[in-house]
Amino acid sequence: MPNKTYYNMKTKKITLFLSLGLLAAVTAKAQNGQAPVFGGTVGKTLDDSKEWWPEPHKAPAGAPNILWILLDDVGFGATSTFGGIIKTPNFDTLANNGLRYTNFHTAGICAPTRSALLTGRNHHYVHEGGFSHVILSAGFPGYDGRIPSDKGTIAEILRENGYNTFAVGKYGLTPDEDATDAGPFDRWPTGKGFDHFFGFLGSATDQYKPDLVEDNAHVTPDGRHLTDQITDKAIFYLTRQHKAAPDKPFFLYYAPGATHSPHQVAKEWSDLYKGQFDSGWDDFREKVIARQKQLGIIPRYAKLPDRNPRIPAWKTLPDAEKKLYARFMEIYAGYLTYTDHEVGRLINHLKQSGQLDNTLVFVIIGDNGASKEGTVHGVINPKKNSSRLATEEAYLKTNIEDIDDIGTPQAATNYPLGWAQAANTPFKYWKQDANSEGGTRNPLIVYYPKGIKDKGTIRTQYGHVIDLLPTTLEYTGIKLPEYIRGIKQDTIQGTSLVYSFDHPEAKSKHVLQHYYIFGSRSIYSDGWKAEAAHHPDNVELGDFKVGQNVPDKSFDEDTWELYNLNEDFNERIDLAKKYPEKLKELKAVFEAQAQKNNLYPFIDWYDVYHLRIHKNYKK
Repeated sequence: MPNKTYYNMKTKKITLFLSLGLLAAVTAKAQNGQAPVFGGTVGKTLDDSKEWWPEPHKAPAGAPNILWILLDDVGFGATSTFGGIIKTPNFDTLANNGLRYTNFHTAGICAPTRSALLTGRNHHYVHEGGFSHVILSAGFPGYDGRIPSDKGTIAEILRENGYNTFAVGKYGLTPDEDATDAGPFDRWPTGKGFDHFFGFLGSATDQYKPDLVEDNAHVTPDGRHLTDQITDKAIFYLTRQHKAAPDKPFFLYYAPGATHSPHQVAKEWSDLYKGQFDSGWDDFREKVIARQKQLGIIPRYAKLPDRNPRIPAWKTLPDAEKKLYARFMEIYAGYLTYTDHEVGRLINHLKQSGQLDNTLVFVIIGDNGASKEGTVHGVINPKKNSSRLATEEAYLKTNIEDIDDIGTPQAATNYPLGWAQAANTPFKYWKQDANSEGGTRNPLIVYYPKGIKDKGTIRTQYGHVIDLLPTTLEYTGIKLPEYIRGIKQDTIQGTSLVYSFDHPEAKSKHVLQHYYIFGSRSIYSDGWKAEAAHHPDNVELGDFKVGQNVPDKSFDEDTWELYNLNEDFNERIDLAKKYPEKLKELKAVFEAQAQKNNLYPFIDWYDVYHLRIHKNYKK
């Protein structure tokens, strides 16, 4: 019969085996985001107890830093990097040493784009069909403006995997009701995975007197331009982190307010463009499309769409109007070049600190197309001269008188429609138009010195903002956690773009994508696109029609168009009548996507303007 020593040895082996198994299970649970189960032993005294500590979160060995840069309301054809006239030398450098994606897409307006970008899921699916603002949200799953916790952000995922996470600039996803110093703070950036945040919670703010927040409290701005402040703060966060933990990677989300209105910038920047837009928006479009062809940004066969009928031909304008409109564009151009300069400051800091070579950089030049929100004549000071309070003649007269205020801290500048279409060259339509490439197609730069081999080349694979999260995870070797802070996570909807990094000839893997913004809608399927504009849009509702009501229109009255983007990339030839069965097929696909992604009930700008949503809203 075995002796007592045998049993003790056997018991110890079994205990050790079970302890190792328990430790592995505990570690696995911790890596999946679940709260770890205690893996030690608790006895009556310390002598018969065993301590246990969970393994700290660590990023994969050699994992790169991640920098996401998202600009606002820029337009496809604005930057020199993608064929525009406006100088963006720092973007040029990143693109010339990285990749230019020319077939990349956003949601068509800011908050939907940002929610889709940060979660890797379609914007209605994460409840951001409109905005998180009271007047632009509704009590339905697709529209309440509250991203669910089971749809974690890139910041939450990376923090779970050993990254420090920072955000500066525009956030835009905190419900208005929560955006006070009393919170709650779970939908502030720090509640969505960011260790630190410095910027503004809303959709727009004055660049010299911003509604400024740091972490979980409003703070007083220092009087400098906001982009200067957020760049300094980003550098401060990175410097402090690198000193404390030089081997720990960071994720930085850098999202300046530029070039969303108000267009405000120091005179030294706008004066760089003095007289350069005197030839007008028609000439601008012609020059840009020629440059885009030369750079290979667009196909050689491309032609400009007709000037929008809302926009007058430049040559027909009186001299006073030409002078006014040219000044608007000088301000916008200076604002964009200044923003590029601030990005350059950030990149230079990473270079000087020895971190740039191991930093994977994504630059999205605009969260939608160029803004159509500046009216036909532009906006200088809406409080002084509102289109709802003045006739068109009085509005224009006041703008001409106030020309010297354009771009200054006391003005809330936005350029006129003519420049919006010019900045969107070679596309038609603008921001908010989810039916149009002009509303949803934005340039993307991918830069990574250690990993991008085919430097300075162009990629034409179809992409969407929901793709950057899975691209980042694949490239870093990080898997989506099954749980984040104890909450089981939903699946990601985006498609990684890593397959295209080294293979310019690779076929697109993202082959299906729907779009919907306040009535305008479309469906893309493997090169074909069906789309429907919806009226009245917000330009019609906000036009100079004092005392006149614009009638509501049924969605059934909308006209669907059909385009083959493989042969007609900027939607000039409507094939709806030629291929009615194809249109019918795509409309059915859109319907399936609408049901799956919480697009119903359809809500449009008429509902917004007439305060038909968000029952708690008070005038």
